[in-house]
Amino acid sequence: MLVHEDDIESVGLLDVARLQKIESLGYTLDEDGIETFEDMQRVSKAIDTIRREVSPSRVALAGIVFLLLIGVIVSGWYWALPRDAVNVETQYLQRGGHLMMSEIHNVGSRDITDVSVQVEFQSLDGEVLGLMSIEVDRIESHSSLAGDKLEMLIIGYTVWDEYVIVVDLDYTDHNGNRQSDTWAHSVGIWSSERFNDKAERSTWPIS
Repeated sequence: MLVHEDDIESVGLLDVARLQKIESLGYTLDEDGIETFEDMQRVSKAIDTIRREVSPSRVALAGIVFLLLIGVIVSGWYWALPRDAVNVETQYLQRGGHLMMSEIHNVGSRDITDVSVQVEFQSLDGEVLGLMSIEVDRIESHSSLAGDKLEMLIIGYTVWDEYVIVVDLDYTDHNGNRQSDTWAHSVGIWSSERFNDKAERSTWPIS
C-alpha cells in the first residue's frame, strides 16, 4: 500500500498504521474518508481527556459543594428573609375525658405582637363545652409558646360522640396589620388526633 507524504504529516505515523489496518480489512479511504477518520480521532482523544479529568472523587466533591450551596440558600430563606409565618398546633386525646393541648409556633423571621389564641370544644350543635385561651404581648421569631393556659380536660361527656374543636388566632404582624384566622376540626372518631393550622404567610418583598 502506498501512503502519500502529505497524509503522513497530517495524521501522524500512528494514524497511518491505523489506516493500513482499516484498508487491510477491505475498506478504501479517500480524502473525505481521511478527514472523517481524523474527526473521529479528535473526538476519541477528547473523550479520553474527559475520562482522565472527571474522576469519581471530583464528582462526589461537586455533589457535596452543590448540597452545601442548597443548604446556604435554604438557611438564608429561613433565618434572614423577612417573612411572617405562624402555626397553631393542637392535639386531641381521649384520656379519662377529652384532653386538648395547643402550642403557638412563630416560624417566621419577624416578631409578632398582641397575640391571642382561643380554643373551644363544642358539640355538633355548636354548644361550647370547654374553652381555653391565652393572650401575650409578643412572640419572638423562631420561637414557640405553650403552657397550662393552653391545656384543657373536659369530663362528663361521652367519648363515643363526635365534637368540634374551633381554633381562633389573632395577632399583629411586623407591618402593623392585624391578622385573624379560624379553623374547625371534627374529633371523636379517633382517640388521638393532631392538627397543625397555618396562618396566611407573607414574605418580603413578595407581599
